[in-house]
Amino acid sequence: MTIRKIAQIGHPILRQRAREVTPEELGGAEVQGFIDDLIETMRDANGAGLAAPQVYTPLRICALEVKDNPRYPYKPNIPLTVLVNPVLTPIGDERFDNYEGCLSVPDLRGVVPRFAELRVEALDRDGHRLDFVARGITAGTYQHECDHLDGRLFVDRVEDPSTFTTWKEFARHHEPGFRDRVEAIVARYGS
Repeated sequence: MTIRKIAQIGHPILRQRAREVTPEELGGAEVQGFIDDLIETMRDANGAGLAAPQVYTPLRICALEVKDNPRYPYKPNIPLTVLVNPVLTPIGDERFDNYEGCLSVPDLRGVVPRFAELRVEALDRDGHRLDFVARGITAGTYQHECDHLDGRLFVDRVEDPSTFTTWKEFARHHEPGFRDRVEAIVARYGS
């Protein structure tokens, strides 16, 4: 496995729509090795997720995992999940405001409205169909990672630019109130 370099905001790869992965590609050693690298890179960077375009590979693949993450101590845990060719479908219109950051946008956070519930359809790394519902903060994480596959960054979804903050200022001025909101969301949705 190899830890790959993470593309930073401004690089054109982050603004391209990634292409679908064929079943033949998914079963091949090259894509399977890439998935291993994606997971290793995400873990090394303490990310909650990482999408293929973030490591300069325009494929519709992302990995998510939250296991007592030090960058996001308030996020509910998510078991390691690899999504290939994901499709997200909102369930209802309810949204919540999520303070987001991104490995490709260093030292910046901002408030993004996210759907509170959504259906996730994808293939796993072995080509098996996934079909489940994600809720609450976890649903926000899925939306953030899948946005990368369409060339979108969280900064594109921030509706109020006055919510932009560095990580240090977030911790100092905004994190306590945001933790309270996260606890309420987790209590309501279970994740």
